[in-house]
Amino acid sequence: MSTARLRTVCNRDCPDACGLVATVEDGRLVRLGGDPDHPVTRGFLCSRTTQFPARQNDPARLTAPLLRVDGALRPVSWTEALAFAADRLLSIRADSGPAAILHYRSGGSLGLLKYVVDLFFELLGPVTLKRGDICSGAGDAAQETDFGDEESHDLFDLRNSRGILLWGKNPFVSNVHLLPLLKEARARGARIVLIDPVHHKTASLADAVLTPRPGGDLALALAVAARLFETGRVVPAAPSATEGFETFRALALSKGVAGWAREADVDEPAVELLASTLSDRPCNIQVGWGMGRRTNGSAIVRALDALGALSGNLGIPGGGVSFYFKRRGAFDTSFLRKASARTLSEPLLGREILEATNPAIRAVWVTAGNPVAMLPDSATVARALETRELVVVVDSFLTDTARRAHLVLPTTTLVEDDDLLGAYGNHWLGASVPVVERPPEVRSDLEIVQALAAEIDARSGAGSESALAPRLAGSARDWKRRLLSRIEPLGLTVERLERESVRNPLAPELLFAGNRFPTPSGKMRLLTELPLPPDDEPGYPLWLFSNSTERAQSSQWAGTPPDVAEATCHPDAAPGLADGALVVLESEVGRMRARLKLDPLQRRDVVIVPKGGHYDSGTCANVLVRARTTDAGEGAAYQDCRVRIVASPD
Repeated sequence: MSTARLRTVCNRDCPDACGLVATVEDGRLVRLGGDPDHPVTRGFLCSRTTQFPARQNDPARLTAPLLRVDGALRPVSWTEALAFAADRLLSIRADSGPAAILHYRSGGSLGLLKYVVDLFFELLGPVTLKRGDICSGAGDAAQETDFGDEESHDLFDLRNSRGILLWGKNPFVSNVHLLPLLKEARARGARIVLIDPVHHKTASLADAVLTPRPGGDLALALAVAARLFETGRVVPAAPSATEGFETFRALALSKGVAGWAREADVDEPAVELLASTLSDRPCNIQVGWGMGRRTNGSAIVRALDALGALSGNLGIPGGGVSFYFKRRGAFDTSFLRKASARTLSEPLLGREILEATNPAIRAVWVTAGNPVAMLPDSATVARALETRELVVVVDSFLTDTARRAHLVLPTTTLVEDDDLLGAYGNHWLGASVPVVERPPEVRSDLEIVQALAAEIDARSGAGSESALAPRLAGSARDWKRRLLSRIEPLGLTVERLERESVRNPLAPELLFAGNRFPTPSGKMRLLTELPLPPDDEPGYPLWLFSNSTERAQSSQWAGTPPDVAEATCHPDAAPGLADGALVVLESEVGRMRARLKLDPLQRRDVVIVPKGGHYDSGTCANVLVRARTTDAGEGAAYQDCRVRIVASPD
């Protein structure tokens, strides 16, 4: 038996972009561990990734193209698959124009070479694209508005913090490599406060835990701002360093501490705890991504940015309001012309596909995504795809989306990947390299569009000036070099990144020193008006939280998914129903079966189910979520879903 231990980098939609050490026996992946030499990974992984070998070796993995024939997906050759795709794309483009084709790309892989797929569709069209961001759109818009840029202090700057506010953040599930830094901080005496309507494991790391009502984070932040104003703890530099200072001050004081605290469903001592933690500088605010997934999500993040400014925690070591790290900032994607194209709102995608005219959407190509399971109002997304003339899905498994395709093309997995990665939870960059051989009929996304471009050129008789294939030519390593052209002169070569992950040399250690911001005025912009609250939904008393779990991430399950989803709530939220009972969750737009888990540590107005799941097996929480957007950034307001629990008739 031959055994090898090989290094690569994780490409999953996770903030950490971990360094991986793969144990391969006779060409088969048997173990994944964390790279001990990676300064963030520190030799350990999340439980989801440690279980990936089972998924890699799953016999359900796709190893040949599938074409729908007489209503069923049948294996075909790549020659037949590419000919079918090219013929249909060219026909639709000729009849209706390129805007009749939608390219939907998401974060199933965060590899930078996926931009070459974007280039293919730009050259083919430009085709219709999605706009907005279901995950972080509201927070992105908030910080770009407030600061003129969206970045974070160096991750290890937390070692300078006297206080850390984990506002809506659960690192045990969503950011595990933050945990060692939090434990170090607490051991040296830093105060850690967790603010979250849901009780979870991170409470074990906190000195104090606050549980505002769902969606009450904005009111709580304004209560803290009012407390800072009323007690004279707003730093003297704040008025001159910000735009809209007096308007924000009036907004915060309009209800006072007591009024905003009541709206947030917290007591006034809790407000003082946050105000004093912020005032004992330096204090860092770690902003969770879930809060932005509300109709007031951007305003919430903007209010947290304002707390950083008022308390003097911007531009100093150990401070900052950390939402996102620029994972793409070091890479050169200028090969994309970013030609003007029609766009559809990602959170409303199912509805917008169905309603699109002049031209209608006739074809959908899906890269690195499973929109049926991922997007709000899954039933409408499924119906939208089922009624298109052509749906092509590139994936490694037969997902809910792939089952609705006319053509499914098998692509590489995490450990067969050849790409570049940047993290959005730290500043480290790395390169993924194949550590096992892929099945013979599996191709990378890059190879798929290169072959499709050649097929289209041959069928369309394209001359040298209009041919697609030459614009896409090059190996994965060639494209890696092109993407690294900005930082290769600084020593970040492909070869080096394949040996080790390296901190982005363009990323600052500290943001906004001296209260200087890259806005037109050079000042930070403060929130000056509040969005409208979400519509009331009588008869639906519980707020649905569809959260990632330690076991599964969205529809990417580790091992066999459950037959029925688990719904966790306080006993008072499901009166008369026993722990373990089969129930039905109902919303205004859908229903799903679940098995009840009673937890007296939860608020009485929430119910928690795993994020994502599988639409066709009835475990997808997004069947319950109405499609609507956030107040800015066109994020998806997943967390403003109201439900009720009823006994199952089964």
